[in-house]
Amino acid sequence: MNEPGLTSLMDQETFARRAESAPGWVQDHWETFEQGLTGTRDGEPFPCFFGAESVRAGEPLYTVVPSLDLREDLLQLGAVLEEYLDVHEDHSDRASLVTFFKPPKRPLSEREWHETLWHVLQFLHLHDPEPWPAHIPTEPDHPEWEFSYAGVPMFPTCRAPFYRKRQSRYCPVGLEITFQPRRLFENLNVTADHPSGQQAREIIQKRLEAYDGHPPHPLLGDWGVEGDREWPQYMLPKDETQAPGECPMTVTRDHPKTGFAAADD
Repeated sequence: MNEPGLTSLMDQETFARRAESAPGWVQDHWETFEQGLTGTRDGEPFPCFFGAESVRAGEPLYTVVPSLDLREDLLQLGAVLEEYLDVHEDHSDRASLVTFFKPPKRPLSEREWHETLWHVLQFLHLHDPEPWPAHIPTEPDHPEWEFSYAGVPMFPTCRAPFYRKRQSRYCPVGLEITFQPRRLFENLNVTADHPSGQQAREIIQKRLEAYDGHPPHPLLGDWGVEGDREWPQYMLPKDETQAPGECPMTVTRDHPKTGFAAADD
């Protein structure tokens, strides 16, 4: 961890220091992220108090991805994600992986941002170093389905430029993915089947409405709860006509995957 270069795995202190001499888009990503989570909007704090407290304490880990689709950059992301999963619990109980992507050369539509996210997640699945977890269904239309990598189920939540009216999900720079392993939520007792998790959900939803000026998105739910689905929550739709009607990701238990070259073309 903390090897030279922005595409390595870095703790918050190292990343903030390197961002000072990094390209402008990296600096912009860091400033909007840090200020968004630790500051206020119209006097209201960021809704997820776990995330805000974690950033104030310097707990997240970070990396930068120099493109949205180049094979070598996404392979490097996979390597960093695997390293993160090996070390995050030793770093902090609340250490998520914050991933900043270089913005595209032209503005993207909401539909294109959804396509970009699922391209990244599908690529990671095709190059997963471990089999898909035996206890996680492969069918996204299942309440216990969850994106997994290196054998670890996780929640990758996104912020993107098209969320101007839902500021809790807004990143003016480009795509931002925060990977949070399921065990992180379990260790903090904030899952739907735990009383403190139910209480945390109620508090966050109230803060969401105050911060965004809109009711919480109707697709927000809990993993494992019948009727809720996880995959739409990774990048909540602003315009339903621009979002996928079903999960674009194809998951198989075959390992290692075959046909990488064809899949990458």
